[in-house]
Amino acid sequence: MSATTPESSRASLSDGIRFAFGTLTVLPVTVARWDRAAARTGMLCAPLAGLAVGAAAGALGGALSLLGAGALLAAVAAVAVPAALTRGLHLDGLADVADGLGSNKPAEDALRIMKQSDIGPFGVVTLVLALFAQVAALDRLFTDSWARGAVGAVLCAVTARLALTLASREGVPAARPEGLGAAVAQAVPRGAAFAVGAVAAAVAAAVRLPGGPADSVRAAAAVVLGCAAGELTVRRCTRRLGGVTGDVFGAVAETAATAALVVLAL
Repeated sequence: MSATTPESSRASLSDGIRFAFGTLTVLPVTVARWDRAAARTGMLCAPLAGLAVGAAAGALGGALSLLGAGALLAAVAAVAVPAALTRGLHLDGLADVADGLGSNKPAEDALRIMKQSDIGPFGVVTLVLALFAQVAALDRLFTDSWARGAVGAVLCAVTARLALTLASREGVPAARPEGLGAAVAQAVPRGAAFAVGAVAAAVAAAVRLPGGPADSVRAAAAVVLGCAAGELTVRRCTRRLGGVTGDVFGAVAETAATAALVVLAL
């Protein structure tokens, strides 16, 4: 990583994609720049990282479904792939935020609890329920068809990372002066963040249009409502903790993914 790149210089699309994949996945990508310009472009490219993760999840789940493994096993595999490609960091963030908020302690104490390596009862229960919900929703989709399940896996992964783009917009402060949260907090202009969101919803609707108007509307609604669930998480954490952290970003991603899958399964 380069620590000497001028903060005011523009980051190229390549820099942004490297930043997005290097921070949001475990794929072997070299992050050439680590500054505000790279963070801005990188978080705008976050849905592309979600597309790659979702494609891998959808491919494995779809393959198992086609081979006759059953919808439930396909769903479990599709949920396991994003966890593996992020080393479980988003799930860990979800558990840490649940423990911090569940403690009902002042912000400083809650942030300290979130930094601890162990997982408390709030975190365990939240993880179990979130993973069960994701598997159950994908099981429903794979029961309909392998293609619908695969598309659902892609769509929820993209929505999860799109929620991170929105959480990085101007006006959402960092709770700590260090860490990933501080690196990307308020890096993305509000207009650009919402423009990326609109494009993602439109693309989701277009992809599902061959399945009929209802499928198209459902896909767009999954993106919108998934991001809305992520936004509720951001607002709750901002009120309680004073801003966002890396753990909060993980919680936002998992919340958005779960909500999007629930909408698709309706």
